[in-house]
Amino acid sequence: MEGPRRRARRERAERRAAQARAEAIEQARREAKRRLRTGSAEPAKGVPRGTIRGLKMALAVFLTAVLVVGLGLILYFTPLMSVRDIEVTGIATVTREEVLDVARVQPGTPLLQIDTGSVADRVATIRRVASTRVQRQYPSVLGIAVVERVPVVYKDFPDGPHLFDRDGVDFATGAPPRMLPFFDVDNPGPADPSTLAALQVMTSLAPDVAGQISRVAAPSVASITLTLADGRVVVWGNTDRTAEKAQKLAALLTQPGHTYDVSSPDLPTVR
Repeated sequence: MEGPRRRARRERAERRAAQARAEAIEQARREAKRRLRTGSAEPAKGVPRGTIRGLKMALAVFLTAVLVVGLGLILYFTPLMSVRDIEVTGIATVTREEVLDVARVQPGTPLLQIDTGSVADRVATIRRVASTRVQRQYPSVLGIAVVERVPVVYKDFPDGPHLFDRDGVDFATGAPPRMLPFFDVDNPGPADPSTLAALQVMTSLAPDVAGQISRVAAPSVASITLTLADGRVVVWGNTDRTAEKAQKLAALLTQPGHTYDVSSPDLPTVR
């Protein structure tokens, strides 16, 4: 049983709690109204400057990419920048027609569609061509630069004289140029050690000395001899210290004699 005093205290507590709830509800309503009024009156917040700058940059990159791709497609698929002329340089014994025939480049082909490496490889199959370089020359020229092989020695075969370049490549058959040395090697070729040794000696000589050589003999890599047009003989030996031997030989040839031995460059002799 609840006494009168306890009941009175409980009722007062309930009235205070009810009043507090009512005040809290009223306060919440006022706060909601205030937020609604404040939200409708305040201007919308703007986009941060950093975001705008990033969007502008992204748009610029996108437009640039579209422009580059579009321009590339135009140049690749249309004759706007196509081959109207083929410029061949560096040829002497090789003819322009030979080069164009193996290059197989059709006039009017867009320059970007041309595989310059493949064209260079095809031109390099010509025996007399040592190397070649192919370049696009915008807006409408394809340049083919050729380096021809230069004969260093020749050797007679049943079908006629064969010309060999400094790498031992047999690149032509026909009459050798005047004063070209005869090559006395059993199996000349770029894979033959005696061939490479003899040609290394020939290319090391001073031009005025090389011009006097009429015969190069290399029965082995260690027994190289040179014969001059006037019959004098140079005993070279192997390819050790080739540059030093070439220098000593140029000085020895100013002295009278028949045999010039530079196989030992420390003790060159004239007999």
